Amino acid sequence: MTAVLRRLAPPSLNQQLRAAPAMTRPLMLDIIDQACRRFPSRGRSERSARIMRLVDAEAWTDAALALIDLELPQWQIRRIAYDEGEWHCALSRQRELPEWLDQSIEARHADLALAILSAFVEAQRISAPVSRPSVPAVRPDLNPLYEPVLSDNFA
Repeated sequence: MTAVLRRLAPPSLNQQLRAAPAMTRPLMLDIIDQACRRFPSRGRSERSARIMRLVDAEAWTDAALALIDLELPQWQIRRIAYDEGEWHCALSRQRELPEWLDQSIEARHADLALAILSAFVEAQRISAPVSRPSVPAVRPDLNPLYEPVLSDNFA
């Protein structure tokens, strides 16, 4: 039964990016739909119009960098390296810190745009606001059989 459920469940965005051999327009539009919170859906700003022009021109790396600039202005590319047939991309909030102190997000893929977008999607996931209830939760009773006892000293 679980194998059937696994086949019916759509793959996550990270899984799609890892499995993709190269960037495609439908994959880029999926990333924009699922991972982008600031990309305007109705009215188009100049920055989102530029991203769509880059997507139309299939300038995938430039579109990925423009998405990072639009969606994650506090994040910056720390490192892009090509090693043994794969691109390695690291995004960071504090580029000025030494690498051993910084908590960067690293991703790798054979395609440069997919490596950048994999790191982007992970940074979006980490940066997503945590939804908290407006009313604090009440702690449940520790022991329902617990009864307070008067412990004053009457001597």
